[in-house]
Amino acid sequence: MTPTLVFDIETIPDTDGIRSLLDLPADVADEDVANIALHQRRQQNGTEFLPLHQHRVCAISCALREGKHFKVWTLGDTDSTEVEIIQRFFDGIEKYTPQIISWNGGGFDLPVLHYRALIHGINASRYWDLGEDDKEFKWNNYISRYHTRHLDLMDVMAMFNARANAPLDDLAKLCGFPGKLGMDGSKVWDAYKAGKIAEIRDYCETDVANTHLVYLRFQLMRGHLTPEAYAAEIELVRDTLSGYTAPHWPEFLAAWK
Repeated sequence: MTPTLVFDIETIPDTDGIRSLLDLPADVADEDVANIALHQRRQQNGTEFLPLHQHRVCAISCALREGKHFKVWTLGDTDSTEVEIIQRFFDGIEKYTPQIISWNGGGFDLPVLHYRALIHGINASRYWDLGEDDKEFKWNNYISRYHTRHLDLMDVMAMFNARANAPLDDLAKLCGFPGKLGMDGSKVWDAYKAGKIAEIRDYCETDVANTHLVYLRFQLMRGHLTPEAYAAEIELVRDTLSGYTAPHWPEFLAAWK
């Protein structure tokens, strides 16, 4: 069975990059740099959501299903640099060649990772293979929107129609899964400024757990899992998360209907 790797990233404004792009003095504080960029963005199009190349990755969480095992974790630790966690992500693809699964990964997570890997000179050769090294990748690679080596569940469920996109939180809850607990992407920058890196990482982990559960339901719907196999996969997730001691997991399990 091909390993599956559900992933999700959390980002903050890339204040160093924005300072350079806006030609701001080096002594302008990071928070002020971000506020200037967010204000300009709001004036331009009514939203504070920055262009993807102005984001910096502060967490990458993964849910890996391989062999008889399932696990959820966040790459690196609270002191890891952006370069370290992004390189670990692409090293995992190099090691496992998994099917990677996301919710809006094609629209957000992967483009951000592309830009940051380019800026930092990170090696991601297996990920970028389009068939030059492995002929199988010519017909099924991580880059093509319509290949399944990367499965963007949101994109597929919406029939590649942005007007039909649905939030992960809504779909997870409608399927009886916990959904988001206490934080969403709009709160990450404030949490980061408050030094709550561990909380951001915990939140990111619950997002990948929700995405993995929705993916299992998707596999049941398309007939790739029998009802019995689906039930076994769900039980594996419950058992695994029940064995974790971090406090966000009991909360997650308690919210699971």
